[in-house]
Amino acid sequence: MKIIMLNKPAGYLTARSDRTRPTVMELLPEALQGLHPIGRLDMDTEGLLLLTDDGRLDPLLLRPEAHVEKLYFFRAFGRLEEADFAHMAAGVILEGTGVTSLPARAWLEGYATIGQREALLPPKKHNHLMKNPGRPVTEGWIAVREGRKHQVKLMVKAVGGHVFSLKRVAFGTLRLDPDLLPGQFRELTQDEITALLGRDDLRNA
Repeated sequence: MKIIMLNKPAGYLTARSDRTRPTVMELLPEALQGLHPIGRLDMDTEGLLLLTDDGRLDPLLLRPEAHVEKLYFFRAFGRLEEADFAHMAAGVILEGTGVTSLPARAWLEGYATIGQREALLPPKKHNHLMKNPGRPVTEGWIAVREGRKHQVKLMVKAVGGHVFSLKRVAFGTLRLDPDLLPGQFRELTQDEITALLGRDDLRNA
């Protein structure tokens, strides 16, 4: 069994291949092209992505019943209050799905302005957004144990925010290695695999 941790940059599709868009596989050498991503990150989302050669890990780590948390740090346009974070933690209806998100953990980090976060603004909207540099930005954390499409973005949208910067910083017991620059990767240690999986029949495979 091989598992690697990739610090995914924005602008890469989480897929094995795509006809028109760059994929995370292009960040890996030929020797690792047999791996596949465990779950997915949106194209504009950064951070911790796991890839493996063992298909048994996908349901083990991704099913909500497995209670494996994925922790995200987000920045969103708008000022969200503590009550909004409590609402997200309790579960919100995800727009376009009719589904209510499972209970999660969500907490406020702080506030900034568009001008203070100019470097992180979407390039196509930069000039328009900078017409109002004092507009508030909320920075916060969400930890979920399900992985619906655009989930964190939809949770924040349900309480009035609009995510423009999103990064996964933890997957279960794993934290994103601070020594990995965007686009860099490393293989997990045996201790990390043992802690992540917690099952002898898999971790020793």
